[in-house]
Amino acid sequence: MSNHLYDRLFKTHECQATPFLHLADGKVITHDAFLKQAAQIAHVLTDAGLVPGDRLAVQIEKSPEALALYAACVQAGIVFLPLNTGYTADELRYFVDDSGAGMFICDPHREAALRPVITALNVSLETLGGDGTGSLMARCASMDTRFAIVHRSSDDLAALLYTSGTTGRSKGAMLTQANLVSNAETLAEYWRFTPSDVLLHALPIFHTHGLFVATNVILASGGSMIFLPKFDLDAMLDGLPRATVMMGVPTFYTRLLGDARLTRDLTRHMRLFISGSAPLLTETHVQFEGRTGHRILERYGMTETNMNSSNPYDGDRRAGTVGFPLPGVEIKITDPDTAVTLGPEQIGQIEVRGPNVFKGYWQMPEKTAAELREDGFFITGDLGKIDANGYVHIVGREKDLIISGGYNIYPKEIEGVLDDQPGVIESAVIGVPHPDFGETVLGVIVADPAAPPDLEAIGHAVGDTLARFKHPRRLIVVDSLPRNTMGKVQKNILRDMYRATFTSG
Repeated sequence: MSNHLYDRLFKTHECQATPFLHLADGKVITHDAFLKQAAQIAHVLTDAGLVPGDRLAVQIEKSPEALALYAACVQAGIVFLPLNTGYTADELRYFVDDSGAGMFICDPHREAALRPVITALNVSLETLGGDGTGSLMARCASMDTRFAIVHRSSDDLAALLYTSGTTGRSKGAMLTQANLVSNAETLAEYWRFTPSDVLLHALPIFHTHGLFVATNVILASGGSMIFLPKFDLDAMLDGLPRATVMMGVPTFYTRLLGDARLTRDLTRHMRLFISGSAPLLTETHVQFEGRTGHRILERYGMTETNMNSSNPYDGDRRAGTVGFPLPGVEIKITDPDTAVTLGPEQIGQIEVRGPNVFKGYWQMPEKTAAELREDGFFITGDLGKIDANGYVHIVGREKDLIISGGYNIYPKEIEGVLDDQPGVIESAVIGVPHPDFGETVLGVIVADPAAPPDLEAIGHAVGDTLARFKHPRRLIVVDSLPRNTMGKVQKNILRDMYRATFTSG
C-alpha cells in the first residue's frame, strides 16, 4: 500500500537503530523504537474506531510520545489536529466541534475540566502527559509494534491547523500530504541537511514551525534532534556544542544573547542558525554575529503554506528581509484593490503559489474562494515588497495597516526607526481611533531598564527620518509586549488596550 507522506519521510527509517531523539535526561530514542511506538498508538486509534480521513484533535505537552502520535496518524491515514496548549475550554469546544474530530487527547491534569465539554460533543477522550503517562500509552502497552500502513494519496489531508483567529472565528487550514512532503524535501536540500545533522529543538510541536518544518526536515534528511520539552536557557546552552543546527523564534536568540556563556567557542560546531515565526530585529542579527560569528538565516512562512522564502544558505543573509522564494515557490506583490502585479520596491499584498500552498479552509468555501485564487495564488494577508535584488521584505499584516487622514502608513517602517534609538529594546506601532484623522499612529516601546530612552530625542529622530503623517502622536513605554507562544507580538491586544487613547473624555 502506498502512503505518500509515510513513504517519503518515515519508511526509510524502519528497523534502523540510528538515533532520532536525544532527550534531556540523556536517553536516546532510535528511529526503529520511535516507529514501533507510533505503530502501537496507531493500533489504539484504529481500535477506537478512527478511520482514514477522520480528525484527531490533541492538546498535549511536548514529548516523544506526542511526536509519535503524529507519526501514528500518518501511518493510519488520520488527519492530525494539534492545538495550542494555552487554549481554554471554550476555544477547544469550537475546534473539536468545527473539525468534527473523532477523538480528543489532552493532558491528564486537564481531563476533569475538559471531559464534560468533550463528552457533550459525543467525542471520545484519551489522555497523554508530558511524562508519557495517561490512558493512551496505557492502552499501547499490549499493542503490536507492527502496523499495516494505510494507503493515502498525495492529495489526501494530513493535517488540519487552525489559524489564530485574531479577527473573526479561527479557520482550519487543510494541509495535504503533498504540501508537507514538498516543503520538507525542499528545505532539507536548500538548507543542506544531511544524516549527520543534529537539530537543537526547543519549539512547541502544536505549530507548523516545530512540527512540519523542524521535525519533517529532520525526517527527510535522516538527522536527529536534541528534543527539549521547551526553551530552557541552561539546556539550550548545554545542547549547542552537541548540535549542528538550531531553529528558533526571535526570543530564543535574544535570551541567548542575554547570557555571557554564549560565545564563539560554544557555537563552533554549529553550521546554521534559523529564525522565523516573527520578525528578527536588525540589532539581534548584528549582536548575534558579533558574539558567535554566525549570521542568522531568516525565512518566511505561515500556517497555510509552511515555508515560502528563505535567505540564502550561501550568499548574503540580509537583515530585515526574508530572502528569496524557495525553489518551486512563486511570490508576487499585487495591488490589494486591482490584483495587478506591482514592480520592484512597490508595497502591496503578498501572494504565494507552489506545492506548499494548502488546499483551502475547512468547511469555509467562501473564505477559501476569497483568499485562494483560481490560478493557485494564495493571498497571504501580509504586506510586503520585493527589492531590486529580489529579496522579499515583509512590512506588516494588511489588518495592521494604518490609514490616517487618507494616508497609508506601514507600521514596520516606523518600528525600524524606533528600534534604532538608544534605550529602546523593541517597539510596536499600532493604529488607534482618532476624532479628526479616523485613526492615528501610536508607538509602544519597551525601554532598556539600564538606560531609559529619551522620548524627546526619539521624537526628533523620527522627525528627521519620516514624513510628518507617519509620526507617532504618542509614545507609550511598557515593560514588555504581549506575544503569543511563537513570539509574535499580539497587536490586537495592544489595539484593545489603547483604543481610547485619543477618544476618551
